Amino acid sequence: MRITPATELTRRIQALQALMQAEGLDGMLMMQNADLFYFTGSIQQGLLYVPVSGEGLYLVRKDYTRARMECGLKEVHPLKSPKDLPGRLSDFGYPLPQKVGMELDVLPVVHFQRMQKILGDCAVVDGTPLIRAVRAVKSKYEIEIMKDAALMVDKVYQRAKEVIRVGMTDLELAAELEFTARKLGHQGITRMRGFNSELFFGHIFSGADSAAPAYLDAPLGGLGVNPSIGQGASYKRIERHEPITVDFAGAFDGYLVDQTRMLCIGGLPDELMKAYDDMMAIQNRLKQIARPGAVWGEIYDECYALACEMGYKDHFMGSSGAQVSFIGHGIGVEVDEYPFIARGFKEQKLEEFMTFAFEPKAVFPGLGAVGIENTFWVGADGLKHLTFSDESLVIL
Repeated sequence: MRITPATELTRRIQALQALMQAEGLDGMLMMQNADLFYFTGSIQQGLLYVPVSGEGLYLVRKDYTRARMECGLKEVHPLKSPKDLPGRLSDFGYPLPQKVGMELDVLPVVHFQRMQKILGDCAVVDGTPLIRAVRAVKSKYEIEIMKDAALMVDKVYQRAKEVIRVGMTDLELAAELEFTARKLGHQGITRMRGFNSELFFGHIFSGADSAAPAYLDAPLGGLGVNPSIGQGASYKRIERHEPITVDFAGAFDGYLVDQTRMLCIGGLPDELMKAYDDMMAIQNRLKQIARPGAVWGEIYDECYALACEMGYKDHFMGSSGAQVSFIGHGIGVEVDEYPFIARGFKEQKLEEFMTFAFEPKAVFPGLGAVGIENTFWVGADGLKHLTFSDESLVIL
C-alpha cells in the first residue's frame, strides 16, 4: 500500500494554484473522494480548501486519525461541522474567499446550497475544469502505479485463456477474473465521475450479448444480471465461434488502466475477423498521429473517418442508434478523466505525460462485437504503452 509522498501533493496543489491565479480564484473547495485522494492522499470525510497561495488545508470530520496518518500535507486538522469553515480559515490566516471554485459537476445541490450559505456573499464558480486539467498530466510516480495496474490486468487476461470453456456463463467467467484480480490487490472500486456512471471490474461478455446496447456511455453494454444493473456479464453461456470480450479495468493503489482483449473458441466468422484487423489498423493510425500538441478532436476525426472509409459507419463504437461520440478517454484515478479523444474537442491538445485509453470497437447486432483497447501515456516522441498484453485474437 502506497502513501502518496508529500512532494507529490505539494506539486499538485501548486499546479492547481497556478491555474486558479490565472482564473482569478481566491480559493478552491473540494469534497469529492477522487479529488480528495488526488490532492491529499486520503478520502476521509471532510473538506480540502486550497487558497490561491499558501498551504492547502485538509479539514476532516471523520476519521481525523486516519487522515493524519494517510495525508502528507502539513495542515490536516479536525472539523466538527462545515459551519465551522469560516472560523477555521481565520485560524490559519485565510480570509473568506470572494470567488471560490467548487466541484459543481459532481456536488449534490443540497451540499452546494449548504456551502454557499456558509460562505456568504462569496461568488461560487465551477472549479472542476481546473481540477481535471491538473489531474490529466501524470507524474512519473503516477505512471509507475499505472504500470503496476497493467501488470495486474495482464495476469487477469492470462487467467481468461486458462478458464474459458464452452458452456460456462459470462457471469462465471467474470467471477473467475474478478477473483483473480482481487487476489492480486485490485481495490474493488472502479471510480467514474459522470453522473449515474457505474462500473465494477469491467465488461465480460460473449456473442450477441456484447452487441446489446446499454445506458452507459460506452460502445459496449451487455445485458447484465438484472435491470437494476443493466450492463456487463449475464447468464448467457459461451458457445463456439463467437467473440468473447474481456474488457477489464485494473485498479491498484488508487489508479486505473483499461484493456480489452478478444478471444473465441474455434474461430470467428470472416466478417468479425476482418473487423478485428480493421480496429487494430485504427489503433495503429492513432499511434501515428498522437503526439504532444495534437488536438483531441482532430485525432478523433481522423480515426473516425478511417473507420467510415473501411465501411463501419453504422457499426463503429456501438450499433446504429446507440453509438458513442468518442474513441478514447483519459484515465487515472477515475475512468473518465481528461483527455477525451472525442467529437468536438477542437481546442484542447495532448500534453506530455497525459494518459488515456483508446478503444476502437465494431458492433454487429445479433452477432457480437470485436475491438481492442489499450492505455497509453503520451511521450515526447509519441505514445507509450501502459497495457501490454498480446494483442492477437486468441483462438482456443
